[in-house]
Amino acid sequence: MLPNSSDPALLNRELSLLKFNERVLAMAERDDVPLLERLRYLCIVSSNLDEFFEIRIASLKEQQFQNPDQVAADGYTPAAAFERIHVATHELVHRQNELLTETILPALQQEGIDLIPSRDWNEATRHWAHALFMRDVMPLLTPIGLDPAHPFPRVYNKSLNFIVPLAGTDAFGRRASIAILQAPRALPRIVRVPVEVCGIPHGFVLLTTLIRAFIGDLFPGLEVKGCYQWRVTRNSDLFVDEEEITNLRHALQGELSQRNFGAAVRLEIDDSAPEDLEVFLQNEFGLTPQDTYRVRGPVNLSRLMQMCNAVERPDLSFPPYRGPVPAPFDEIGDSPEDLFAAISRQDQLLHHPYQSFQPVLDFLTAAATDPNVVAIKQTIYRTGEDSELMRLLVSAAKAGKEVTVVVELMARFDEQTNINWAAKLEEVGAHVSYGVVGHKTHAKMALVLRREGGRIKRYGHMGTGNYHPRTAKLYTDFGLITADQRLCEDMDKVFSLLTGLGARRPLRLLLQSPFTLHETMVALVRAEAQAAREGRRARIMAKMNSLLEPIIIDELYKASQAGVKIDLVVRGACALRAGVPGLSENIRVRSIVGRFLEHSRVFYFYANGMEHVYLSSADWMDRNFFRRVEIAFPILDRRLKRRVIRESFTIALRDNQLAWRAQPNGTYIRVRSRGKPVNIHNVLMEELGARTRTV
Repeated sequence: MLPNSSDPALLNRELSLLKFNERVLAMAERDDVPLLERLRYLCIVSSNLDEFFEIRIASLKEQQFQNPDQVAADGYTPAAAFERIHVATHELVHRQNELLTETILPALQQEGIDLIPSRDWNEATRHWAHALFMRDVMPLLTPIGLDPAHPFPRVYNKSLNFIVPLAGTDAFGRRASIAILQAPRALPRIVRVPVEVCGIPHGFVLLTTLIRAFIGDLFPGLEVKGCYQWRVTRNSDLFVDEEEITNLRHALQGELSQRNFGAAVRLEIDDSAPEDLEVFLQNEFGLTPQDTYRVRGPVNLSRLMQMCNAVERPDLSFPPYRGPVPAPFDEIGDSPEDLFAAISRQDQLLHHPYQSFQPVLDFLTAAATDPNVVAIKQTIYRTGEDSELMRLLVSAAKAGKEVTVVVELMARFDEQTNINWAAKLEEVGAHVSYGVVGHKTHAKMALVLRREGGRIKRYGHMGTGNYHPRTAKLYTDFGLITADQRLCEDMDKVFSLLTGLGARRPLRLLLQSPFTLHETMVALVRAEAQAAREGRRARIMAKMNSLLEPIIIDELYKASQAGVKIDLVVRGACALRAGVPGLSENIRVRSIVGRFLEHSRVFYFYANGMEHVYLSSADWMDRNFFRRVEIAFPILDRRLKRRVIRESFTIALRDNQLAWRAQPNGTYIRVRSRGKPVNIHNVLMEELGARTRTV
């Protein structure tokens, strides 16, 4: 509890996540953000809310059913938490809908970019639209009139559907009442209208608009009284019985086939739909008015991302930026010998997307093609369907190298992609492991074993983000390429634990979850607290995506009370209350939301002047500390350490353009500009982007 208060010391996770999405929405509300980027932020909020309902709200509903009276550490029962969350979510969705329909779309229209509603179609557009509907849309539609012979259809998670009230009698003498129409997934949700038809540079029509305009063609002889879009969101978390399975891949494939038909958790319906149809759908899916969201615009707003990608208007987007290939990689060329020699000379730090991801691909290309490389070991969490990196591993295995890949099959929403890559790797003779059942392998590591001078030398890459070239252009992450044999031998020990069996092996420099990461972080926080009590200088800074683990939060509170100055840069959910007198008055929490997604995890401890700096794949959450395989690796080179401190904290704590400051009650206020404007993303693009070769 807070000092002199009955309020709990921890904030609610779901409410904090919603606050993060409010900060993303605030980017869409800013007039100084380019217009297409504002639409993109709106789409990101929509996509985030989808996952929020599929995972977080689904879990909360399960808690309401299984443990309705349990009071969480944030002071809420599941029902009380749900009540607060539903109010906050409805307010957020209302802001989102209002911004789209009253600001963003009208502003786009002024720029010749329009989602043309049917009421604004000219004769040429209507003729074109009807021809398109009859040729490409109507043949794929299967309306289902509800009656005893036609029960309510099985509806996919987040699929586009329509409810159509009807009147009249059909050919068999049946009285029409309600029909359900499911939009096939093969149909595009947005269609570009030819310029010569619509008369504007960038005209688009929603599939929803096409269907509503010509719905009468599907019900000849009947009176169509309306046509209203809707979709239902379902529980999408996967359950695999860890005690019963014998083959994780086969078990997961079976579970994936049912993901689209989990329990319903949210209903979205056209704002103009009559109340009786809303109630009808609520009853069908076992949902309540609290679970129902009236929508202005498309029910799946994230589909509008296609417009952002289809419209070539550089003046309405962020200026293009391509991270340069930094020295020494910019001068190495295609020689594996030169690349490995450069890594041997000193550790190489990469900061994406300000610096290119290409050196990581070059490192693995050299490993795949160099005849002196005998083995490659790598973890894969997210990598994408079309991955050059995975093709490199396949080619290395085909070339006869020992390729070992630890594929995390339970990477949420990337399960099928990872299953497909695992199968391709096995086909070419790679050793594929799925890690440790019950512990997701979230560590980011690539290890290369090379024969040099009659012995094996190791080279390694470790990172805070995924081996995903596309997200490396959007997410801020650090990567370290090293030939430090202490670090590389530690990596090898972690791989041995993941692929084989055996006792826990001590590591010299790396910290590993679920073994040493949590206990070391706690010990380092306590050491700073002790230093402060003894009157010595003490300092903690940490950067992460989420801060939720209660033990480490409690230790941070104690360190604050001991006098340690603590700065936390937490992008998303944060359960710690900052700035509470008597509890956390020495803790400041910032969140940075801007052009790039802040994704790196960095931990700094003053340590009597030794300045321990760790980069990590792990957030400070229960799952990262105790239910995942994670690593944190120290930055040993003093020059690189200074870079990490500056690029992670010094600039971030001066940012007055993208930063938000957390308040004791969990709300956030924008850091107002004082003096010279500082935008961390712009500063780092300018500082690290001053190179010639870009990839």
